[in-house]
Amino acid sequence: MWRIELDGPTDAAGFRRAVKALVAAGIAPESVAFGTAGAPGELFGTQPFDVPADPAPLALPAGFAALCEQVLLHEDGSRFERLYTLAWRIAHDRAVWADTLDPQRRTLDRMAHAVRREIHKMHAFVRFRPVPGGSADEPVCHVAWFEPAHHVVAAAAPFFARRFTHQHWAILTPRGSVHWNGERLEHAGPARAEDAPPADAGEALWLAYYRSIFNPARLKVAMMKREMPVRFWKQLPETHQVSTLVAQAAQRTHTMFAAEPQPRERRRGQPAGCGAPADVPALSGLAALAAQAARCDACPIGAQATQLVWGEGATDAALMLVGEQPGDREDLEGRPFVGPAGQLLRQAIGRLGWPAERLYLTNAVKHFKFVPRGKRRLHKTAAQREAAACAHWLEAEIATVRPRALVALGVTAARSLLGQPIEMQHAAGRWFKRSGDGLSVLVVPHPASLLRADGGLHPGALAQWQLMLAQASPVLAPVEAGIGATG
Repeated sequence: MWRIELDGPTDAAGFRRAVKALVAAGIAPESVAFGTAGAPGELFGTQPFDVPADPAPLALPAGFAALCEQVLLHEDGSRFERLYTLAWRIAHDRAVWADTLDPQRRTLDRMAHAVRREIHKMHAFVRFRPVPGGSADEPVCHVAWFEPAHHVVAAAAPFFARRFTHQHWAILTPRGSVHWNGERLEHAGPARAEDAPPADAGEALWLAYYRSIFNPARLKVAMMKREMPVRFWKQLPETHQVSTLVAQAAQRTHTMFAAEPQPRERRRGQPAGCGAPADVPALSGLAALAAQAARCDACPIGAQATQLVWGEGATDAALMLVGEQPGDREDLEGRPFVGPAGQLLRQAIGRLGWPAERLYLTNAVKHFKFVPRGKRRLHKTAAQREAAACAHWLEAEIATVRPRALVALGVTAARSLLGQPIEMQHAAGRWFKRSGDGLSVLVVPHPASLLRADGGLHPGALAQWQLMLAQASPVLAPVEAGIGATG
């Protein structure tokens, strides 16, 4: 019996070299046992197999290589032997890989599916807690504790690096840890639960919010446990509330149905909903429009958002920039373009030398649409009917400000301004004419698309985007100079 010793439980490179060497040496699967460096004990009756650094090449299907990458992350201690057995069979009969109902193949497919599901659950159920830096110059690090069932920490980490690019964070697990320092991922060894920070005041606020949005009438315990398995509950602060909320669900449901319907009130003291006003064109002044829009209940987004986010800027602006919808920061502060994407836009405006007193900034949709993910609220694109419900408010802003031209930032804004479907890859950087008032509209990607790009914000893409924006500079020139080639 030959023994192969790998460098670790997820040593894919070492496993691939071993498979090539074993097949080339003609060693059958029943004569091989795999182990990992540092594992307790030894396999009795085995002798080490010397794997060369550069074994002879072995042609196997690309799909098998992808299957290996996932199965090697599984917890099952027999995964190496199972994979080598299938590799041996494929090397001697290529038709084996084509049989998707082969029992060995199906077992490995199920293992790969379990790994993919575990990665997905890790993406969904990791909860970070802030840890202040040791000094004023040291940034806050957000730390999470997680207990995965498989060796998926390294595979799941790039998702968090893309999602939290501008933050420092760390995920501690008993199978290894990972840290993002704002530039690169750093992997470390296993950690203990007591290494993670305790609950903070922000978590108490989140739990209060979770209790407030819990709907007992829609409770399905079996479905909840299927999507959020019980083994994850101890890692999620909100699940500590589940048993109490479930026990109270029946009584709360009865109370809800028995209660008299109450008129919906807007937050922050705003008056009850009034629907879309029929006399919008007769209203005068942006302040009057904003007051009316704050009471609009034509779509469900407003019921979830903190407040209306109305436009701001010069009431006689020459150029109106129209975004898609408010983000999380905009929703909290009540101002457009104050979040990361808005800051990128405002920096570009400064570099272009556009005077603030000649600009008006607004959004096609006036409320923040989101889906909750732990303590965070993730942006969700407004549906077409929701954008249409806000269209009359945008048109009222345009009619009141009477700009000389418009900039549509993103597909939703372009569709709202032009009244037709727009494909950004074809429309970016081009001028269009609106039907009705004939205003010129420059279509430009939303700044958020630059921040969401793979690898983060790229200087070349930023420069190209700013050049597109610069086409609107002539609009801000004196009236007698005209607005340039905007047809």
